[in-house]
Amino acid sequence: MWTLPRKRFAHCNNASSGDEKEIAVNIGGVRLVLCGDILNRYPGSRLAELVNCSTRSFDVISSLCDDYDPGKREFYFDRDPDSFKCILEVYYFGEIHMKRGICPICFIREMEFWKIDLSYLDECCKSNLTEKEEELAEIADKVKLILDDLDCDPNVSRSERWQKFLWKLMEKPESSLPARVIAVVSFLFILVSSVVMCLGTIPDLQVEDSEGNRVEHPTLDAIETACIGWFTVEYVLRLASSPNKVRFALSFMNMVDFLAILPFYVVLVLTYLGTAMMELVNVQQAVQALRIMRIARIFKLARHSSGLQTLTYALKRSFKELGLLLMYMGVGIFVFSALGYTMEQSHPETLFRSIPQSFWWAIITMTTVGYGDIYPKTTLGRCNAAISFLCGVIAIALPIHPIINNFVIYYNKQKVLETAAKHELELMELRALELAVKSSSRRCDAPGNAWEGGMRASRSDTHIQLLSRAHRTEREPVKKKSLT
Repeated sequence: MWTLPRKRFAHCNNASSGDEKEIAVNIGGVRLVLCGDILNRYPGSRLAELVNCSTRSFDVISSLCDDYDPGKREFYFDRDPDSFKCILEVYYFGEIHMKRGICPICFIREMEFWKIDLSYLDECCKSNLTEKEEELAEIADKVKLILDDLDCDPNVSRSERWQKFLWKLMEKPESSLPARVIAVVSFLFILVSSVVMCLGTIPDLQVEDSEGNRVEHPTLDAIETACIGWFTVEYVLRLASSPNKVRFALSFMNMVDFLAILPFYVVLVLTYLGTAMMELVNVQQAVQALRIMRIARIFKLARHSSGLQTLTYALKRSFKELGLLLMYMGVGIFVFSALGYTMEQSHPETLFRSIPQSFWWAIITMTTVGYGDIYPKTTLGRCNAAISFLCGVIAIALPIHPIINNFVIYYNKQKVLETAAKHELELMELRALELAVKSSSRRCDAPGNAWEGGMRASRSDTHIQLLSRAHRTEREPVKKKSLT
């Protein structure tokens, strides 16, 4: 048991402040003696109201604490003593800091119980609270998606049920075994299409057409057509089953899917219909340019790879570090290219013809590539190259750690969110089982309806509970225990 140092209450021991101005509180088994003058610094708090409670009536005391011992004149609270130690700091220092290991959400509930405004929480602790609220919101979204997949509303029409079934089949591989098979087949088609695109550029695998032009092998062309057919059917089915078609069409990954199949049909139009409207040379140039757009198919792998999605998110979160890297490299390239041109200008066989031409040398030197097509020949130029090389290594190494750290944080966060969502679903099933058992004991003639009703109620309660944690707009009422 611990108590606050008495020297903090030295000014309370005068004649004007007697025993009535001191209260004894018991927080979860930890007893403290608090000075009323200190607590009255925040008159709206629960402790200040308890100090100023002059009536000492049963109803008033029961509304402020969990229990009261008239003999010891001690107030009992069934709260967390560690959180109360942090909350007590507001009376002495005017701000609150959460200790490490305390859940921010639970701490906010403690502050609401003690009627302490959230504005007294320090900014560093508010950032932790924001992160936890975002995590709870993501968990609620994951649980809602899973419940939407499991829920089967009998009031919907047959077409809507088929649309939802098709959407889960094409978009959510984890929903069923056929959906997982379709995802694997789509992944294989992406790989085959990418390999065929690469093999089609090998001269030994190309054939000559009737006009003597080298074109892709017919077998590779047939495989390409089959892959495009699969991508087209997949895109059309996903678009048709999408609940929000505008959002679906404007999504980045769906735009990539559309660009992956668009060149094939444009090439068909230009090949079979464009020859009558423009010269054949222009048609061939347009066809070759559109064939290059087929490399967009490789980005379709991100849809089926959580690792690529995590890497994309890490790079997105590291825009500041990447911008800093580009700034360092840009300044270094400009400085070292100008120095290299100045130092090499006097050499009769210099390769540095101008400063813009020296940019290429500075880029391949600072990035440690060094093709050797351009290099310094004077002693000062070589010293400049050595310094630029070292500066380039340092500039590239600086932002690497933050990028890796963002990758690890996001990856671990996704794992935690998935585990938390599964845990919430397990709790939901346990609540549903309890409700079903209670209902079946009352209604033995309809156990199936009892289980279904219990499951639906548990789903709703779990989802509402998660959303209320993540997006609180009203303070929760405090539950009081009756006085013993």
